[in-house]
Amino acid sequence: MKNHLILSLLILLFLCPFQSQARDKYNFNLDWLLQVGDFQGAEHPSYKDKNWKPVNLPYAFNEDEAFKLSIDQLSDTIVWYRKHFRLPKTDKGRKVFVEFEGVRQGADFYLNGKHIGIHENGVMAVGFDLTPYLNFGQENVLAVRVDNNWDYRERATQTKYQWSNRNFNANYGGIPKNVWLYVTDKIYQTLPLYSNLKTTGVYIYADDIRVKQRQAVIHAESEIRNEYTKAREVGYRVEVYDRDNKLVSTFEGDKTTVAPGETKEVKAEATVEGLHFWSWGYGYLYTVKTSLWVDGKCMDEVSTRTGFRKTRFADGKIWLNERVIQMKGFAQRTSNEWPAVGISVPAWLSDYSNGLMVEGCANLVRWMHVTPWKQDVESCDRVGLIQAMPAGDAEKDREGRQWEQRTELMRDAIIYNRNNPSILFYESGNESVSREHMLEMIAIRDQYDPHGGRAIGSREMLDILEAEYGGEMLYINKSARHPMWAMEYCRDEGLRKYWDEYSYPFHKEGAGPLYRNAPASDYNHNQDMLAIENIRRWYDYWRERPGTGRRVSSGGTKIIFSDTNTHFRGEENYRRSGVTDPMRIPKDAFFAHQVMWDGWVDTEQPRTHIIGHWNYDASVEKSVYVVSNADKVELLLNGKSLGFGRQEYRFLYTFDKVKFEEGTLEAVSYDVAGRECSRAKLETAGKPEALRLTLMQGPAGLKADGVDMVLVEVEAVDSRGRRCPLANDPVQFALDGPAEWRGGIAQGPDNYILSQTLPVECGVNRVLIRSSRIPGDIRLTASAQGMKPAELTFTSTAVDVQNGLSTYIPGNELEGSLLRGETPATPSYQERVVDVPIASAETGVNQESASNSFDDNELSEWRNDGKLSTAWITYHLGRYAVVDEICIKLTGWRMRSYPLDIYAGDTLIWRGDTDKSLGYIHLNVKPVRAKEITIRLKGANSENDAFGQIVEVAAPVANELDMFKAKDGDKPRHELRIVEVEFKEKIQ
Repeated sequence: MKNHLILSLLILLFLCPFQSQARDKYNFNLDWLLQVGDFQGAEHPSYKDKNWKPVNLPYAFNEDEAFKLSIDQLSDTIVWYRKHFRLPKTDKGRKVFVEFEGVRQGADFYLNGKHIGIHENGVMAVGFDLTPYLNFGQENVLAVRVDNNWDYRERATQTKYQWSNRNFNANYGGIPKNVWLYVTDKIYQTLPLYSNLKTTGVYIYADDIRVKQRQAVIHAESEIRNEYTKAREVGYRVEVYDRDNKLVSTFEGDKTTVAPGETKEVKAEATVEGLHFWSWGYGYLYTVKTSLWVDGKCMDEVSTRTGFRKTRFADGKIWLNERVIQMKGFAQRTSNEWPAVGISVPAWLSDYSNGLMVEGCANLVRWMHVTPWKQDVESCDRVGLIQAMPAGDAEKDREGRQWEQRTELMRDAIIYNRNNPSILFYESGNESVSREHMLEMIAIRDQYDPHGGRAIGSREMLDILEAEYGGEMLYINKSARHPMWAMEYCRDEGLRKYWDEYSYPFHKEGAGPLYRNAPASDYNHNQDMLAIENIRRWYDYWRERPGTGRRVSSGGTKIIFSDTNTHFRGEENYRRSGVTDPMRIPKDAFFAHQVMWDGWVDTEQPRTHIIGHWNYDASVEKSVYVVSNADKVELLLNGKSLGFGRQEYRFLYTFDKVKFEEGTLEAVSYDVAGRECSRAKLETAGKPEALRLTLMQGPAGLKADGVDMVLVEVEAVDSRGRRCPLANDPVQFALDGPAEWRGGIAQGPDNYILSQTLPVECGVNRVLIRSSRIPGDIRLTASAQGMKPAELTFTSTAVDVQNGLSTYIPGNELEGSLLRGETPATPSYQERVVDVPIASAETGVNQESASNSFDDNELSEWRNDGKLSTAWITYHLGRYAVVDEICIKLTGWRMRSYPLDIYAGDTLIWRGDTDKSLGYIHLNVKPVRAKEITIRLKGANSENDAFGQIVEVAAPVANELDMFKAKDGDKPRHELRIVEVEFKEKIQ
């Protein structure tokens, strides 16, 4: 029986290549025409469009405005796109589908003058069956009318889409994403395009995953349709290929009979050995080919690039491939945009940008407010970056039609992206949703992705047990139940151009315009202070990491990775909270995170970085800041020790009053035993002598498809080739050959968008150059006064296009990055403390709510009645213990300081005023063996907001989640209010 099966498979394998192509996929991006405005009759094939602008997709009609204008000023109008193409007569009798990865905002689609449908949500992909409207062997015209109005309303209901928001969702309009054309047999696997087509496509997943044994059961499920006039008996075959295109498994499902016009699901599964599991920084992907067979003939074949991994979400923690991982990453705008280009970049550049996050030791990107486009989703698969995928919203729950729009978008997004292994979280809202709405979202996930190993939750969800994860955007949350990670933290902004107050351009720390008529120093940092604030803020989450007790934080995402063309608070008209600038040039904050985040939970690789540069005037004396994950750091200046730094926030080492001396500044880090761990150094650079150009491009080189780009870095260097950190010289660029200048960004008029003269800032800048449709040699020259010029030559290669169609699929040549290797088998953290259980509590008043102070619910509290005599609570512990530390969350944590006495039995173990914080405070107490702890207020509270500038657009709502606005909450009284308390005992 086994031999017969092998023989049958060999026969099928032999036959398939000699059949006509089972499915053709075409790049449908090339040779479109664009006209801004509304034009009567533009849908008709005979419409005269010879004067329209030739463009290649993806292409936003207002791309020139990206970073030139603030988000609310981006043009919104009606535009038309048209494309002329031909399909051979031999395709008549086959099915033809088009897939638009997304249009912005509402679009009408016409083929040969016939209206074939609309798409209005502005986010998700949409597909159309073109077959009934095509002229095979003749010219066809596909026309798309796009209404890009910010306030676009759904036609059927006149309801505005919540996520079309002038603060968050940059409006790069028209067709800013890819378009594909598919030609299939009449019996075929459907596309995962629920919008319009109402089809779900192929679903690949693994279960019974055994990580150590490298084994799993691989499942394939395909929705298939028969559009023949007769029933067909269909065989279903699955082939699994590894990253080297080696066949590792072949298996089949049962044959099924599909009636004319019927849609069915076919399935197959098999245990596969020797698997490599997708992981953080390990983008190992397989190609799963699912094919349909009728009478020994391959009728249709779909290739799905996917990966397999094991997840678990419980006990306040997250497991990936059986190893606990703390979330460390960025809340990035979904537009992920670039200057003068917007969202529409080639696939390799998406990999470069997303790969930089992994290089910076981030493991998670939380796309904000709307679903990312497919190119970014697939890019994260390749670079090994975990994703949190939203559907669409702004910053509030919704009812009625706007809520229905959100559930429909989540459904479509799950179907479209459920084979992408990097997605571990589905986000139901950028603000808490009701329990009923959470249950609706869970039901959608369970219907369309029941086996994907993904948690579904929302921002907050602190007390809704059905949510599978949650977490605030500003504060520190902990849980012993579903994982809590911060959706956004550290709002501070700073321009890359500003080093510090001691070097050009001498920007005073915090100097800048008011924001909402209030001081905005947090949004106008120098690089030094921006990096330090990032260290401070991460420390809050690091301190509550797994291994620190029963209730832990699962980490968080800092807002944002790269500076973005969205709402701003600082001096520029775009947001500069990024750890890189818009051209992905790192700021010092990038390297600070790289040091702090290099590990799954605890830091695993020793790293050290000196913040700033070492080019100053001889009179300068300043603090030197070093970020290191070691236990102590020594600073050397020209080989002479300046001693060991003062440690703060675990990772920050400060050396006060260091007098500048030309030469080499070196930081050496050591572990607790005094062994050297890592080094970092800065050298004094000489005066700028020359320019240097460095070319960055995709692995296949520059393609002449009118869409591909190169990224060119320009540096001012000294005679030894060292970058000059204080150079700010204007550089003139000249471009020759078949290419288009898109340029870069700098501080100045219109942010230098599209200018062919722009300065290096801190000695470096970057520019983008886009290919044309003509291949050839391209020459870029750069010159600056007083410096030797630089020249760079590169070549674009032809892309074959016939009748408007191309078989070149951008991104197919991109391989997964294996930067960090496979998931380690060792534990990711060390248990440092244990919680001493609380059996009960006795209070001066409100005894019935005493348990609220230790119930693992951050939306409940115990409070007294405002009288000093009742401002106490005694906790009866579950056992005698020597408590070393008390971790406590006190209502009004960012604004209120509580004067407390704390007793273990009758012994005073702590006295003082509590710090203000963004959540929890830690009190190191006198260790005394006891079975009861009493916390007592010893005077009136003091009030003053210590974090007043960390507000979101939705303020004041977004910064009042600490219940401070409860009745009489703003009146300092003899009031003791405890949200959560934990008693911790160190593990010796």
